[in-house]
Amino acid sequence: MKAILGVILGVLAVSGAPLFLVFSAAALLSFYFLGINLSLVLIEMYRLAANPLLIALVYFAFAGYLLAEGSAGRRLVRLATALFGWLPGGLAIVCLVSCAFFTAITGASGVTIVALGGILLPALIEERYPENFSLGLVTSSGSLGLLFPPSLPIIIYGVVSSASIPKLFLAGVLPGVLSLTLLGVYCVYKGVRSQCSTVAVTFKGFIRAAGEAVWELLLPVVVLGGIFSGFLALSEAAAVTVFYVLVISLAVRRDIRLRQLPGIVVKTVTMVGGLIVILGAALAFNSFLVDQEVPMKILRFIQARVENRIVFLIMLNLFLLVVGCLLDVYSALVVIAPLIIPVAQAYQIDLLHLGVIFLANLQIGYSTPPIGMNLFIASLRFDRSILRLSRASLPFLAILLVALAIITFVPEVSLLLVR
Repeated sequence: MKAILGVILGVLAVSGAPLFLVFSAAALLSFYFLGINLSLVLIEMYRLAANPLLIALVYFAFAGYLLAEGSAGRRLVRLATALFGWLPGGLAIVCLVSCAFFTAITGASGVTIVALGGILLPALIEERYPENFSLGLVTSSGSLGLLFPPSLPIIIYGVVSSASIPKLFLAGVLPGVLSLTLLGVYCVYKGVRSQCSTVAVTFKGFIRAAGEAVWELLLPVVVLGGIFSGFLALSEAAAVTVFYVLVISLAVRRDIRLRQLPGIVVKTVTMVGGLIVILGAALAFNSFLVDQEVPMKILRFIQARVENRIVFLIMLNLFLLVVGCLLDVYSALVVIAPLIIPVAQAYQIDLLHLGVIFLANLQIGYSTPPIGMNLFIASLRFDRSILRLSRASLPFLAILLVALAIITFVPEVSLLLVR
């Protein structure tokens, strides 16, 4: 039975079938061979759809699409330039900060590359930054916001692991700042070495840029302030976010027209609907794996060969780096996390710390050669070869690996704000 199941799933995966179809087939065939009622898969999907946390996912996704369709990215770039443009390597730091913030509020690495890449790459090259450095910077920066709230992958991990999402929001802040700081130091070094131009910034110019971006800057304050004050539940904060962004986009900024809303709704529903199907099918299949004691077998296999917690963490990171460049972040979280969580807990790894390790690895996997998703998106956006973008991204990946090592082996980086 296992051999037949493996062959069928292998054929589906190799044929390029959609991920939800592969996992749905895996769940249905597994239960069929075991004589279990197939309605369990549908029940799992319904249970997931009824999860109140999923409402937050829908609302945050919709707010992210609204911001991506408008001119929020340009305003954030102007503000970051006013803040950091005067530094050596300042424009490169502008790229890091604006991309991280934009990815955090939109939840999509690819959207950041498409929306901000066309603004930032020509500006970097014009200010005499080497082209390869600029390409690697913009490509790698697209996923930097995954650790910052209200990142959608953080919410997905919270749903899958049953960990506290507000605590996960806190856990990701310092690791995200650490990654940005290390990359920022490299940008300053590159800016000085390449004798790149700096941007003359006046106080008046800063005030003007801050005034233009004030509504975007207030968004995290509204969301996180409501959650951590206890005034708003996560789903309520998400609803407030949508209302806030709608008012700003339609009435205040007027950079989105009413006629655009149906298209944005369709994009949101398509993305979230596909995600629900993948989640439901994957969770149903994970139920089968738990029933067959697969996690326990994996644990026994690892414990028989790995006694040291440090060695386990090294193996986990290597595994997740491979996963990160093979699967998109949502699929990786819903497929891999339920299998890894019980094993990691046996090694006394905190769920919040584990979540940050997951996201830090997947953030790197987005730009890892040869098949990281950011490489393909950047290749289409900038009309450069995958090979060239891969080489250009390597210095940034090396720095992010240093940050990953610190995050992995110094748990307090993730847990300090939580505690």
